[in-house]
Amino acid sequence: MTELLIAAALWIATHLGISSTALRARAVGAIGEGAYLGAYSLLAVATLTFLILAWADAPRDIWLWYPAVWQTWLALLLMPLAFVLLVSGLLGPNPTSVGQERRLADPDTVRGVLRITRHPVQWAFLLWALAHAPANGELATLILLGSIAIVAGFGTVLIDRKKAAAAGDDWQNFAAVTSNLPFAAIVAGRNRLAFGELGVGKLLLGLLIYGLVIASHRWIAGVPIVI
Repeated sequence: MTELLIAAALWIATHLGISSTALRARAVGAIGEGAYLGAYSLLAVATLTFLILAWADAPRDIWLWYPAVWQTWLALLLMPLAFVLLVSGLLGPNPTSVGQERRLADPDTVRGVLRITRHPVQWAFLLWALAHAPANGELATLILLGSIAIVAGFGTVLIDRKKAAAAGDDWQNFAAVTSNLPFAAIVAGRNRLAFGELGVGKLLLGLLIYGLVIASHRWIAGVPIVI
């Protein structure tokens, strides 16, 4: 369990302590933007790999609660949204992504999944962690889920803060019609849900991946889905 705690701490520290803080600017100033992005990508992969391997080797005999059937159904119902957000976020333009800041000045930027949340990829991972936590009362898995949720959740806040400081009015205009919390801007009347803009292909791909993960969950996660 000690190795898992160290891996979780490294995962959190390297993300929240570097990418959206003054350390990033110092690193870019020292080695350049391209070299920094390459080094940071390798660091992210290394810390995530360490986290997963440490979780796989951790003991699974410490239970904080024993899951009920409804907790499994919560994950099953939330995960389709998570996969749609993930696919739409990865395949669509987003001014909050690295290298796409210029899109903030485009008034037509806010389309598709950005009407739902300006951080679709981060929320996909956050939803994954939050949806799986109730159905996994075992300590090692909760540490894994918690560390990923912390990075995804606090990451959205740090990204917003960084973009606001760098983009000024363009960011304010973008933020006024979008939301961090999914559907919040739509509920508040600052935007609307446009299913046509999401793209049938992205929706189907997200649902297809969801189905494949369900079918192979025993091999991916090491445990079958029990309902």
